[in-house]
Amino acid sequence: MTHRYFQFLFLMTLAAGMLTGCSKDFLNRPPQDQIVDANFYQTAEQVMAGTGGLYNQVWFAYNDKASHGLGDGRGGILMSGSYQVANIRMQTTDVTPEVYSAWNAFYNVVAQSNMAINNITKFAGPAVPDNIKRYGIAEGRFMRASAYIHLVMNWGPVPVIEDNLAIMTDTSVVRNTVESVWEFIIRDLRYAEENLPSTPYQKGRITKWAAKGMLAKAYLTRAGLNQSGTRVQLDLDSAAILADDVIKNSGASLMENYEDLFLTASNNNSESLFALQWKYDGDWGTQNSVQAFLAFSPAITGFSDGWGGDIGASYDQLKLYSPNDKRRKATFMFPGDHYSYIHQSVDDPNNPGKKLIQELDVPWNYVGTERYNTRAWVKKYIVGRPEDNGGKVTQQHTEINTYMLRLADVYLVYAEAKLGNSATTTDAAALSYVNALRRRAGVGLKTSLTWDDIYIERRLELAMEGQAWYDLIRLYYYNPSKALSLLGSQDKGTYRIVPNTEKNATSWTITSDTPDFYPVTASNFQLPIPAQELSAAPSLRKPPVPYKF
Repeated sequence: MTHRYFQFLFLMTLAAGMLTGCSKDFLNRPPQDQIVDANFYQTAEQVMAGTGGLYNQVWFAYNDKASHGLGDGRGGILMSGSYQVANIRMQTTDVTPEVYSAWNAFYNVVAQSNMAINNITKFAGPAVPDNIKRYGIAEGRFMRASAYIHLVMNWGPVPVIEDNLAIMTDTSVVRNTVESVWEFIIRDLRYAEENLPSTPYQKGRITKWAAKGMLAKAYLTRAGLNQSGTRVQLDLDSAAILADDVIKNSGASLMENYEDLFLTASNNNSESLFALQWKYDGDWGTQNSVQAFLAFSPAITGFSDGWGGDIGASYDQLKLYSPNDKRRKATFMFPGDHYSYIHQSVDDPNNPGKKLIQELDVPWNYVGTERYNTRAWVKKYIVGRPEDNGGKVTQQHTEINTYMLRLADVYLVYAEAKLGNSATTTDAAALSYVNALRRRAGVGLKTSLTWDDIYIERRLELAMEGQAWYDLIRLYYYNPSKALSLLGSQDKGTYRIVPNTEKNATSWTITSDTPDFYPVTASNFQLPIPAQELSAAPSLRKPPVPYKF
């Protein structure tokens, strides 16, 4: 790669503002001039400060738009006529903004993780307990692995970097093979699993259970790599064993009410295993900005953001919800829905020019002479106005956690691993875990499971959590024809939603208006490397080579 590319990564590692501290709140920053100082890592608190920033700002450019643009847009969850259009229509190119922002975000995570690992290894003083040193290094390796999971699944062969400073002037670095990237990921997660504690150093920080859960998912995905129709049983078995261990022994438990998962008051709840931690009042990039782009109106954010009026669930996604599925209302807003915990600003009919603040009744609109909505607006990660969140909302700033791994996901990983290469399974534990999710959602229970059952359950449970695209990549590893067929059959066209009443609706009529299908082929299934990187780093075009461990 070129000097420019590594100069970028080098500057990222020196961006001290991206590493946060560890006082009352581990997201509070220590003095910026101390982070890269060899004298800084002399106490347990200082060592843990060196990894605090790995929980937010380094992920910001991905979380901001690319997480839902790639994860949900390409995955078939979203539709829009003006936002994330290239991703939604499966026409992503090397100049699509989310391609560049995601690539840079992931390599920023890698660079910052490497810096934390190397600083702790080299500079941690004798007063720092060994378990704290290993904790900090394990956090770095866990975050690095998490970034590489996204990199290898989106782009295939990518460069594995362990020391950004050592390769600052190296222009010959090439991509590494997919097989060796997955081996690198698993080694990092194994180290994290062995060296993270069972309980967090501070609320919101990862534990060995997060590492085991991510490792289970990594084995499940790698099981299909380079396979044809079936998956490697040893990796499937490893995934099932690890997932079962997390489910039975981590102490994590499902939240009773699915909708409560997406309240700021529920940050770091019993179901959360790994979540990005955001602050509404920190430096730019330490906040969750998603509400600004996805909320349907400024009336429900309290500011001039809320630009998501043209964004909604795809028709393909809406067809999956049964009428009683509680996950729908927690994920997408239908006209006539009522949310007691989100408020909206409306015109005061008795005082022209004045506004009233009242509980949210999702409006429906006149389209010509008819009344209906053309979007099922996004609800998940929409937390509302300052008064709905103890004042902790400002323009483009909320502090709701971003789930990267929660227990429900691990339930579904276990079920898919137990299904393995069979057409169906009646495994008692797999059924109990899937049915626990369905029972919470208020839908009927399953007596057996197929791959399609689990795939649909994942789409319902994890919609708008940036997961659907990666589920299709996992399938593509061993059954590309089915993955391409699923993508090509997703209807992302327009539709009409009519509620049975203006407020507190209980049923809706949803009809397709103009179906739209966007097929993708093997030639453009994978994301292209950003054009800016290819231009600056011609070595990225060279054939990938195995990574030398």
